[in-house]
Amino acid sequence: MARPLDELPKAHLHLHFTGSMRHSTLLELARDHGVHLPDALVQDWPPRLRATDERGWFRFQRLYDIARSVLRREQDVYRLLREAAEDEAAEGSRWLEIQVDPSGYAQRFGGLTATLELVLDAAAQAAAACKVGIGVIVAANRTRHPLDAKTLARLAGQYADRGVVGFGLSNDERRARARDFDGAFRIAKRAGLLAVPHGGELSGAASVAECVDDLDADRIGHGIRAAESPRLMERLADRQIACEVCPTSNVGLGVALRPGDVPVKRLFDAGVPIALGADDPLLFGARLLRQYELAREVYGFTDAEIAELARQSIRSSTAPDGYKKELLTTIDNWLAAGA
Repeated sequence: MARPLDELPKAHLHLHFTGSMRHSTLLELARDHGVHLPDALVQDWPPRLRATDERGWFRFQRLYDIARSVLRREQDVYRLLREAAEDEAAEGSRWLEIQVDPSGYAQRFGGLTATLELVLDAAAQAAAACKVGIGVIVAANRTRHPLDAKTLARLAGQYADRGVVGFGLSNDERRARARDFDGAFRIAKRAGLLAVPHGGELSGAASVAECVDDLDADRIGHGIRAAESPRLMERLADRQIACEVCPTSNVGLGVALRPGDVPVKRLFDAGVPIALGADDPLLFGARLLRQYELAREVYGFTDAEIAELARQSIRSSTAPDGYKKELLTTIDNWLAAGA
């Protein structure tokens, strides 16, 4: 009998703040705040998206912005993080790193600093209530000026010992080069934060290489296009730079036609560490557990390989060393229990 995947301890390292919202919560908050939702977020949910062209990405961003607009009150932020932690716990996730760009909420919640402090407090309360460790990644936006990224990096650095664990770079990688943001990442690195930029999703292997070479990336958000370059995969494997692979998201955005086209096994077999992620469940309709189900059902991973995927997610996280050891032992127990 197959071992239950929801009982496998794992870390979730690629989840966006607004995108973590439950669909039912989106509908309820929209009703409470009088926000009109398009059909794609109501009866036609999850939306059919194809972001490989500019028009498709614009539609994706528009839906994301509409979803963000239902977060009007501080209690909405506390609710979102509490529910995200509850969902993580139900799926066996024991450590979550959630990514947020405070700029998207600053006007509503009193500025960048006040917004980040709100998110950090909500994360701490959710972690305590649900017994799931939570770290916050502050993410800059590629479509904004690199000076804005530096501002966010300085802010993130000020909270490096108060819940912020990493600095990211999100949005359409075709709109700006990673190297344009090297100054911001140097600031974040000096503060002791992990560098976790997106790369190799909508652009090719060169985008991943630039994140490694110019931003000194510790992990790569997505990174699947690294599979186009055996030499790059070898570099990632040698340096143990994990790729946060999000199969459902890749299909949802049209990067891959079907789950089987996402090169999860190719990366894994090349020795590249993988941390499976859900990216934006609100828009793609699937959370973390589904990614592990795909590993078993579509990619043909054995339970021993699935356990190794979970280990790689733990090792690539910023969880405290003692907690990592505890989780790795629990993974071994999960595997042994079905032997």
